[in-house]
Amino acid sequence: MAKVAVVGAGLMGVGIAHAFASSGHSVCLIDVSGEQLAKAQTTIAGILADGVRLGKVAQPAADAALARLTTSESVTAGAAGADLLVETVSENLAIKIDVVKKAEAVMAPTGLLATNTSALSVTEIAAACVDPTRVIGMHFFNPVQKMKLVELVRGLATTDEAVAIGRDYVAQLGKTAIVVNETPGLTTSRMSAMAGNEAMWMLQEGAATAEDIDTALRLGFNHPMGPLELGDLTGWDTRLSVLHYLHATLGDKFRPCPLIIKMVKAGRHGRKTGWGVYKYENGVKVPGSGLKGTNL
Repeated sequence: MAKVAVVGAGLMGVGIAHAFASSGHSVCLIDVSGEQLAKAQTTIAGILADGVRLGKVAQPAADAALARLTTSESVTAGAAGADLLVETVSENLAIKIDVVKKAEAVMAPTGLLATNTSALSVTEIAAACVDPTRVIGMHFFNPVQKMKLVELVRGLATTDEAVAIGRDYVAQLGKTAIVVNETPGLTTSRMSAMAGNEAMWMLQEGAATAEDIDTALRLGFNHPMGPLELGDLTGWDTRLSVLHYLHATLGDKFRPCPLIIKMVKAGRHGRKTGWGVYKYENGVKVPGSGLKGTNL
């Protein structure tokens, strides 16, 4: 099995590290924060324990997955000799470029460099590398342990071989890959950003309460989660960064709703801060806590 380096111990990084470790790969989870790494290890242990409790994972398999997981606060140390890098740091082009450049210098010579970006340019990230042909987008969905889709994104220099290797890794995780030629927002992020932004415009205008907007999408379109609930889960700070990028590249139809900007400035990013469109206690949404257009 491969040696996999996952950079970024946030929500997505935790899910990706868990997926690869559970599939038999050796995983090093990398983050500059030791505290965040400790939290990530606890979270992964909890996911595995839940799997055992529900009868989906045998205890020896869960123990083996945890044993395959290590951590590091250094990209250079953690990615040394890796066959695959998956970076899932913040949606900031400069930060992502810095990560892949450092990793490329120490990885296996034929290792695949994958970025989990949902909106930024794979081509631009690859251009900073010595060998841009082995850079690919590998966009996972949250929560990783439940979502079966992965978007593989071809940059301008990405080779067929790199895409084939990416497909193989995704298949080993028990997920389905689709291949997308690089375009702002890919497929799902573009549609999701539009839906979430429009839902916030409706909320700001007082068209309906947050609860009713989310219920409309869940029951009317059979979505597992409403667009405002999903924005709280993803983080409105992340959503705003994506919308700014899509607005700049695709035009005014992606202009961020002022309510999103207001919420981000107030620190109301969603579940991770305990308050977004809804309030959360111990990660659980408080019933009836959603914003109403008339009180904004």
